[in-house]
Amino acid sequence: MAGNTFGKLFKLTTFGESHGEAIGGVIDGCPAGLKLDFDKIKEDLQRRRPGQSSIVTQRKEADKVSFLSGIFEGITTGTPIAFYIPNTNAKSKDYSHLKDAYRPSHADYTYDAKYGVRDYRGGGRSSARETASRVVAGAIAKQILQSVKIKAFVSSVGKISLDKTYKELDLNEIEHNDVRCPDPKTALEMEEYIRSIRKQGDTVGGIITCVIRGVPIGIGAPVFDKLHAELGKAMLSINAVKGFEYGSGFSGTQMLGSEHNDNFTADFRTHTNYSGGIQGGISNGEDIYFRVAFKPVATLIQKQELLHKSGRLVTEQGRGRHDPCVVPRAVPIVEAMAALVLVDLYLQSRADRL
Repeated sequence: MAGNTFGKLFKLTTFGESHGEAIGGVIDGCPAGLKLDFDKIKEDLQRRRPGQSSIVTQRKEADKVSFLSGIFEGITTGTPIAFYIPNTNAKSKDYSHLKDAYRPSHADYTYDAKYGVRDYRGGGRSSARETASRVVAGAIAKQILQSVKIKAFVSSVGKISLDKTYKELDLNEIEHNDVRCPDPKTALEMEEYIRSIRKQGDTVGGIITCVIRGVPIGIGAPVFDKLHAELGKAMLSINAVKGFEYGSGFSGTQMLGSEHNDNFTADFRTHTNYSGGIQGGISNGEDIYFRVAFKPVATLIQKQELLHKSGRLVTEQGRGRHDPCVVPRAVPIVEAMAALVLVDLYLQSRADRL
Protein backbone atom coordinates (compact mmCIF):
# COMPACT_ATOMS: atom_id res chain seq x y z
CA MET A 1 0.00 0.00 0.00
CA ALA A 2 1.36 3.39 -1.02
CA GLY A 3 0.32 6.81 0.24
CA ASN A 4 1.31 6.55 3.92
CA THR A 5 3.83 9.42 3.87
CA PHE A 6 3.11 13.15 4.06
CA GLY A 7 5.64 15.93 3.38
CA LYS A 8 8.86 16.45 1.42
CA LEU A 9 11.53 17.61 3.90
CA PHE A 10 9.66 17.14 7.17
CA LYS A 11 8.08 13.76 6.40
CA LEU A 12 5.63 11.72 8.44
CA THR A 13 4.95 8.05 7.68
CA THR A 14 2.18 6.47 9.76
CA PHE A 15 1.40 2.81 10.42
CA GLY A 16 -1.12 0.63 12.22
CA GLU A 17 -4.80 -0.23 12.30
CA SER A 18 -7.65 0.71 14.61
CA HIS A 19 -7.75 -2.72 16.30
CA GLY A 20 -4.14 -3.78 15.84
CA GLU A 21 -1.52 -3.85 18.59
CA ALA A 22 -0.61 -0.19 18.10
CA ILE A 23 -0.56 2.76 15.76
CA GLY A 24 2.44 5.01 15.25
CA GLY A 25 4.74 6.79 12.90
CA VAL A 26 8.21 7.77 11.80
CA ILE A 27 9.16 11.44 11.38
CA ASP A 28 12.08 11.99 9.03
CA GLY A 29 13.66 15.39 8.48
CA CYS A 30 13.09 16.94 11.89
CA PRO A 31 16.08 19.26 12.50
CA ALA A 32 18.52 18.39 15.27
CA GLY A 33 18.71 20.49 18.42
CA LEU A 34 15.00 20.97 19.14
CA LYS A 35 14.29 20.66 22.87
CA LEU A 36 10.92 18.95 22.99
CA ASP A 37 8.12 19.83 25.38
CA PHE A 38 6.53 16.41 25.89
CA ASP A 39 3.67 17.93 27.91
CA LYS A 40 2.52 19.81 24.81
CA ILE A 41 2.52 16.59 22.79
CA LYS A 42 0.48 14.90 25.52
CA GLU A 43 -1.92 17.86 25.66
CA ASP A 44 -2.72 17.67 21.95
CA LEU A 45 -3.20 13.90 22.16
CA GLN A 46 -5.60 14.36 25.07
CA ARG A 47 -7.61 16.84 23.00
CA ARG A 48 -8.01 14.21 20.26
CA ARG A 49 -8.39 11.05 22.34
CA PRO A 50 -11.67 9.11 22.50
CA GLY A 51 -13.75 8.99 25.66
CA GLN A 52 -12.95 12.54 26.73
CA SER A 53 -16.57 13.71 27.10
CA SER A 54 -20.19 12.59 26.80
CA ILE A 55 -20.54 13.84 23.21
CA VAL A 56 -17.79 11.69 21.68
CA THR A 57 -17.09 7.98 21.28
CA GLN A 58 -16.77 6.18 24.60
CA ARG A 59 -13.82 4.02 23.54
CA LYS A 60 -11.35 4.44 26.42
CA GLU A 61 -7.82 4.92 25.13
CA ALA A 62 -5.10 6.63 27.16
CA ASP A 63 -3.27 7.50 23.91
CA LYS A 64 0.10 7.46 25.64
CA VAL A 65 2.90 7.88 23.12
CA SER A 66 6.30 6.19 23.45
CA PHE A 67 9.33 7.38 21.47
CA LEU A 68 11.83 4.82 20.20
CA SER A 69 14.48 6.89 18.43
CA GLY A 70 15.58 10.31 17.25
CA ILE A 71 15.56 11.92 20.70
CA PHE A 72 18.40 12.02 23.24
CA GLU A 73 17.96 13.66 26.64
CA GLY A 74 14.82 15.39 25.38
CA ILE A 75 16.50 16.92 22.32
CA THR A 76 16.02 15.85 18.70
CA THR A 77 19.14 14.35 17.12
CA GLY A 78 18.20 14.87 13.46
CA THR A 79 17.69 11.15 12.92
CA PRO A 80 14.26 9.55 12.30
CA ILE A 81 11.88 9.89 15.24
CA ALA A 82 9.94 6.65 15.65
CA PHE A 83 6.97 6.46 18.02
CA TYR A 84 3.98 4.27 18.79
CA ILE A 85 0.67 4.48 20.65
CA PRO A 86 -0.75 1.18 21.99
CA ASN A 87 -4.37 0.23 21.30
CA THR A 88 -5.61 -0.88 24.71
CA ASN A 89 -9.42 -0.77 24.49
CA ALA A 90 -10.37 -2.33 21.16
CA LYS A 91 -13.55 -4.46 21.08
CA SER A 92 -13.14 -6.32 17.82
CA LYS A 93 -16.21 -8.53 18.36
CA ASP A 94 -18.37 -5.46 17.70
CA TYR A 95 -17.35 -5.71 14.04
CA SER A 96 -17.64 -9.46 13.40
CA HIS A 97 -20.93 -8.95 11.52
CA LEU A 98 -19.05 -6.83 8.95
CA LYS A 99 -16.64 -9.55 7.85
CA ASP A 100 -18.56 -10.12 4.62
CA ALA A 101 -20.65 -6.94 4.49
CA TYR A 102 -20.08 -3.37 3.34
CA ARG A 103 -21.42 -0.38 5.24
CA PRO A 104 -22.80 2.56 3.23
CA SER A 105 -20.49 5.60 2.91
CA HIS A 106 -17.53 3.71 4.42
CA ALA A 107 -14.32 2.56 2.78
CA ASP A 108 -15.34 -1.10 3.22
CA TYR A 109 -16.27 -1.86 -0.38
CA THR A 110 -13.65 0.28 -2.15
CA TYR A 111 -10.89 -1.04 0.13
CA ASP A 112 -11.88 -4.65 -0.51
CA ALA A 113 -12.25 -4.06 -4.25
CA LYS A 114 -8.81 -2.44 -4.45
CA TYR A 115 -6.73 -4.76 -2.24
CA GLY A 116 -8.75 -7.98 -2.10
CA VAL A 117 -8.30 -8.14 1.66
CA ARG A 118 -9.24 -5.85 4.54
CA ASP A 119 -9.14 -5.58 8.31
CA TYR A 120 -12.84 -5.05 9.02
CA ARG A 121 -12.30 -4.40 12.74
CA GLY A 122 -13.15 -0.75 13.34
CA GLY A 123 -12.27 0.16 9.78
CA GLY A 124 -8.69 -1.09 10.04
CA ARG A 125 -6.25 1.25 8.32
CA SER A 126 -9.14 3.45 7.13
CA SER A 127 -10.11 4.27 10.70
CA ALA A 128 -9.78 7.81 12.03
CA ARG A 129 -7.71 6.28 14.84
CA GLU A 130 -4.73 6.71 12.48
CA THR A 131 -4.98 10.48 13.01
CA ALA A 132 -3.50 10.20 16.52
CA SER A 133 -0.13 9.68 14.84
CA ARG A 134 -0.63 12.89 12.87
CA VAL A 135 -1.32 14.76 16.11
CA VAL A 136 2.00 13.59 17.58
CA ALA A 137 3.92 14.79 14.52
CA GLY A 138 1.93 18.01 14.37
CA ALA A 139 2.70 18.76 18.01
CA ILE A 140 6.41 18.47 17.23
CA ALA A 141 6.01 20.62 14.11
CA LYS A 142 4.34 23.33 16.22
CA GLN A 143 7.43 23.45 18.44
CA ILE A 144 9.62 24.20 15.44
CA LEU A 145 7.22 26.99 14.42
CA GLN A 146 7.30 28.71 17.78
CA SER A 147 6.33 32.16 16.46
CA VAL A 148 3.34 30.74 14.54
CA LYS A 149 0.03 30.34 16.40
CA ILE A 150 -2.46 27.82 15.02
CA LYS A 151 -5.98 27.87 16.47
CA ALA A 152 -8.83 25.73 15.18
CA PHE A 153 -12.38 25.66 16.54
CA VAL A 154 -15.85 24.32 15.77
CA SER A 155 -17.84 26.97 13.91
CA SER A 156 -20.91 24.89 13.04
CA VAL A 157 -22.68 21.66 13.91
CA GLY A 158 -25.47 20.76 11.54
CA LYS A 159 -27.48 23.96 11.01
CA ILE A 160 -26.19 25.61 14.20
CA SER A 161 -23.50 28.10 13.17
CA LEU A 162 -21.53 30.95 14.70
CA ASP A 163 -22.70 34.32 13.43
CA LYS A 164 -19.39 36.03 14.24
CA THR A 165 -16.06 36.23 12.43
CA TYR A 166 -12.98 34.82 14.11
CA LYS A 167 -11.85 38.37 14.90
CA GLU A 168 -15.00 38.91 16.97
CA LEU A 169 -14.44 35.79 19.05
CA ASP A 170 -12.25 35.12 22.09
CA LEU A 171 -10.24 32.13 20.90
CA ASN A 172 -9.08 31.52 24.47
CA GLU A 173 -12.57 30.10 25.07
CA ILE A 174 -12.10 27.18 22.65
CA GLU A 175 -11.04 24.63 25.27
CA HIS A 176 -13.59 25.75 27.86
CA ASN A 177 -16.37 23.48 26.55
CA ASP A 178 -16.63 19.94 25.17
CA VAL A 179 -17.56 20.95 21.62
CA ARG A 180 -14.61 23.39 21.25
CA CYS A 181 -16.65 26.37 20.10
CA PRO A 182 -15.34 29.75 21.35
CA ASP A 183 -18.83 31.20 21.87
CA PRO A 184 -20.28 29.74 25.12
CA LYS A 185 -23.96 30.21 24.15
CA THR A 186 -23.56 28.61 20.73
CA ALA A 187 -21.40 25.86 22.23
CA LEU A 188 -24.21 24.90 24.62
CA GLU A 189 -26.70 24.70 21.72
CA MET A 190 -24.29 22.52 19.76
CA GLU A 191 -23.69 20.16 22.69
CA GLU A 192 -27.41 19.73 23.36
CA TYR A 193 -28.05 19.06 19.69
CA ILE A 194 -25.28 16.44 19.48
CA ARG A 195 -26.71 14.68 22.55
CA SER A 196 -30.18 14.62 21.00
CA ILE A 197 -28.76 13.18 17.75
CA ARG A 198 -26.90 10.51 19.70
CA LYS A 199 -30.11 9.44 21.46
CA GLN A 200 -31.67 8.89 18.03
CA GLY A 201 -28.78 6.62 17.04
CA ASP A 202 -27.92 9.10 14.30
CA THR A 203 -24.98 11.41 13.50
CA VAL A 204 -24.38 14.97 12.33
CA GLY A 205 -21.59 16.84 10.54
CA GLY A 206 -20.04 20.25 11.06
CA ILE A 207 -17.39 22.79 10.12
CA ILE A 208 -14.04 23.59 11.73
CA THR A 209 -12.48 27.02 11.21
CA CYS A 210 -8.71 27.39 11.54
CA VAL A 211 -6.80 30.65 12.06
CA ILE A 212 -3.01 30.85 11.71
CA ARG A 213 -1.14 33.94 12.85
CA GLY A 214 2.53 34.83 12.61
CA VAL A 215 3.36 32.99 9.39
CA PRO A 216 6.40 34.67 7.77
CA ILE A 217 6.00 36.21 4.34
CA GLY A 218 7.20 33.91 1.58
CA ILE A 219 6.00 30.46 2.62
CA GLY A 220 4.76 28.42 -0.35
CA ALA A 221 5.53 28.45 -4.07
CA PRO A 222 3.63 29.90 -7.05
CA VAL A 223 2.98 26.80 -9.19
CA PHE A 224 2.25 23.27 -7.90
CA ASP A 225 3.30 23.81 -4.29
CA LYS A 226 0.95 26.69 -3.51
CA LEU A 227 0.44 27.09 0.23
CA HIS A 228 -3.34 26.89 -0.06
CA ALA A 229 -3.09 23.81 -2.31
CA GLU A 230 -0.92 22.04 0.27
CA LEU A 231 -3.32 23.03 3.06
CA GLY A 232 -6.23 21.77 0.97
CA LYS A 233 -4.58 18.40 0.38
CA ALA A 234 -3.73 18.09 4.07
CA MET A 235 -7.28 18.83 5.20
CA LEU A 236 -8.91 16.62 2.58
CA SER A 237 -6.71 13.74 3.75
CA ILE A 238 -8.49 13.77 7.12
CA ASN A 239 -11.25 11.18 7.54
CA ALA A 240 -14.80 12.46 6.87
CA VAL A 241 -13.68 15.77 5.30
CA LYS A 242 -15.85 16.81 2.35
CA GLY A 243 -14.75 20.37 1.68
CA PHE A 244 -12.07 23.03 2.13
CA GLU A 245 -12.15 26.78 1.51
CA TYR A 246 -9.73 29.55 2.47
CA GLY A 247 -10.09 33.31 2.68
CA SER A 248 -13.37 34.51 1.18
CA GLY A 249 -13.91 31.02 -0.24
CA PHE A 250 -17.13 30.41 -2.13
CA SER A 251 -18.71 33.62 -0.82
CA GLY A 252 -16.09 35.54 -2.81
CA THR A 253 -17.82 34.44 -6.03
CA GLN A 254 -20.72 36.75 -5.17
CA MET A 255 -18.51 39.85 -4.95
CA LEU A 256 -17.21 42.21 -7.62
CA GLY A 257 -13.47 42.47 -8.17
CA SER A 258 -13.58 46.06 -6.92
CA GLU A 259 -15.05 44.76 -3.65
CA HIS A 260 -12.88 41.69 -3.34
CA ASN A 261 -9.39 43.11 -4.02
CA ASP A 262 -7.18 43.34 -0.94
CA ASN A 263 -5.97 46.92 -1.29
CA PHE A 264 -2.63 47.60 0.37
CA THR A 265 -1.92 49.99 3.20
CA ALA A 266 1.28 52.06 3.31
CA ASP A 267 2.91 49.54 5.68
CA PHE A 268 2.53 46.66 3.16
CA ARG A 269 -0.49 45.16 4.91
CA THR A 270 -3.99 44.82 3.45
CA HIS A 271 -7.30 46.41 4.39
CA THR A 272 -9.53 43.35 3.98
CA ASN A 273 -7.58 40.06 3.72
CA TYR A 274 -10.17 38.31 1.57
CA SER A 275 -7.13 36.43 0.24
CA GLY A 276 -6.85 34.58 3.54
CA GLY A 277 -3.20 35.45 4.04
CA ILE A 278 -2.11 33.82 0.78
CA GLN A 279 -1.53 35.44 -2.61
CA GLY A 280 -0.08 33.66 -5.62
CA GLY A 281 0.30 30.57 -3.45
CA ILE A 282 2.66 32.44 -1.08
CA SER A 283 2.00 33.71 2.44
CA ASN A 284 1.77 37.50 2.64
CA GLY A 285 2.03 38.00 6.41
CA GLU A 286 -1.69 38.39 7.07
CA ASP A 287 -3.75 35.92 9.09
CA ILE A 288 -4.31 32.65 7.24
CA TYR A 289 -7.83 31.39 7.78
CA PHE A 290 -9.78 28.52 6.29
CA ARG A 291 -12.78 26.25 6.88
CA VAL A 292 -13.00 22.48 6.75
CA ALA A 293 -16.33 20.67 6.25
CA PHE A 294 -16.91 17.27 7.88
CA LYS A 295 -19.72 14.92 6.86
CA PRO A 296 -21.90 13.08 9.40
CA VAL A 297 -20.18 9.95 10.73
CA ALA A 298 -21.29 7.07 8.51
CA THR A 299 -21.79 4.48 11.28
CA LEU A 300 -25.31 4.73 12.70
CA ILE A 301 -26.56 2.99 15.83
CA GLN A 302 -29.83 2.24 14.06
CA LYS A 303 -30.90 -0.21 11.40
CA GLN A 304 -29.80 0.39 7.81
CA GLU A 305 -29.14 -1.69 4.73
CA LEU A 306 -25.67 -3.14 4.09
CA LEU A 307 -24.43 -4.85 0.95
CA HIS A 308 -23.27 -8.45 1.48
CA LYS A 309 -20.39 -9.87 -0.57
CA SER A 310 -22.88 -12.17 -2.26
CA GLY A 311 -24.70 -9.17 -3.70
CA ARG A 312 -27.77 -9.33 -1.50
CA LEU A 313 -28.86 -6.50 0.79
CA VAL A 314 -29.00 -7.21 4.52
CA THR A 315 -30.36 -5.11 7.37
CA GLU A 316 -28.06 -4.53 10.32
CA GLN A 317 -27.81 -2.12 13.24
CA GLY A 318 -24.45 -0.46 13.83
CA ARG A 319 -22.50 -1.65 16.84
CA GLY A 320 -19.45 -0.46 18.71
CA ARG A 321 -18.50 2.98 20.00
CA HIS A 322 -18.64 5.89 17.58
CA ASP A 323 -18.73 9.68 17.55
CA PRO A 324 -22.19 11.16 16.95
CA CYS A 325 -20.30 14.19 15.61
CA VAL A 326 -16.62 14.10 14.69
CA VAL A 327 -15.77 17.80 14.78
CA PRO A 328 -15.00 18.28 18.52
CA ARG A 329 -12.18 15.70 18.35
CA ALA A 330 -11.07 16.78 14.87
CA VAL A 331 -9.97 20.25 16.04
CA PRO A 332 -6.44 19.14 17.07
CA ILE A 333 -6.18 17.05 13.88
CA VAL A 334 -6.82 20.11 11.72
CA GLU A 335 -4.20 22.03 13.70
CA ALA A 336 -1.70 19.18 13.36
CA MET A 337 -2.09 18.91 9.58
CA ALA A 338 -1.76 22.69 9.22
CA ALA A 339 1.46 22.57 11.28
CA LEU A 340 2.86 19.75 9.13
CA VAL A 341 2.23 21.76 5.95
CA LEU A 342 3.76 24.92 7.37
CA VAL A 343 6.90 23.30 8.82
CA ASP A 344 7.56 21.43 5.57
CA LEU A 345 7.18 24.55 3.42
CA TYR A 346 9.15 26.61 5.94
CA LEU A 347 12.11 24.24 5.72
CA GLN A 348 11.85 24.28 1.93
CA SER A 349 11.82 28.10 1.93
CA ARG A 350 15.24 28.14 3.64
CA ALA A 351 16.71 27.14 0.27
CA ASP A 352 14.72 29.61 -1.84
CA ARG A 353 17.10 32.56 -1.67
CA LEU A 354 20.72 33.28 -0.76
